[in-house]
Amino acid sequence: MEINTYQTRAELLLRSYILSDSFIVYSSVIGGVFACKLVYDVSQIFSSIYFKRYAGLSKSQQVEWNNRSISTVHAIFITAMSLCLAFWSDLFSDDQLAGLVIMRRSTLSTSVLGVSVGYFLTDLAMILWFYPSLGGMEYLVHHLLSLVALSYSMLTGEAQFYVYMVLLSEATTPGINLRWYLDVAGLKKSKAYLINGFMMVFVWLVARILLFIYVFYHFYVHYDQVMKVSSFGIFLVCVVPLVLAVMNLIWFWKIVKGLKKTLAKRN
Repeated sequence: MEINTYQTRAELLLRSYILSDSFIVYSSVIGGVFACKLVYDVSQIFSSIYFKRYAGLSKSQQVEWNNRSISTVHAIFITAMSLCLAFWSDLFSDDQLAGLVIMRRSTLSTSVLGVSVGYFLTDLAMILWFYPSLGGMEYLVHHLLSLVALSYSMLTGEAQFYVYMVLLSEATTPGINLRWYLDVAGLKKSKAYLINGFMMVFVWLVARILLFIYVFYHFYVHYDQVMKVSSFGIFLVCVVPLVLAVMNLIWFWKIVKGLKKTLAKRN
């Protein structure tokens, strides 16, 4: 009986939210997809003019070059918006009395999630189309989990704070992409490549390890609020960050090993 009540509540909430804010949701998602296409085209034109090595890359490398331009622009955008909404605005502040933190949303916070959904849809489509050159199974799992969590939070308004906290992990993307660009540009032995390696380790530690510890702490402190969302919402809040945290630890170990390997070659 309780399960049916949860399901009915979630269905009514989802239906009413889609009907009331459908323009914001769909326009932001479509806008995100078109923004990705625009960045891809601009990267293609700009790189062919200003980067001599671009013309010498294989077709698959050129696709990955432009794909990484999309992910870099999205990472900068979503990191800035996540910091703004999660920390600098009062939307999710405990000092505010405007309802439960777990249930708070705004037109801006919903629109930004829509843009991010558009990005993950585009990137997932490219990964599948060019599989496995743009990423293996771990990228598919990461993107599918992200899409489900983002879409649910965007449509229902639930747990947007936790979604933005997890999205802050995108701050590591520009450094990862820069490392790839330096590699294909033949600058693997440069000082810039070494500095980038140290920066990657530091940013990854902060954005994908320590930040996730804070997310789990916040979840523990606000446990009573988390239990008031729908059953599927509780599942997403509990499972998605945990799976991503495990993946982050595995990737972090690989990054540290890669940096050690680079240092060993220099010595």
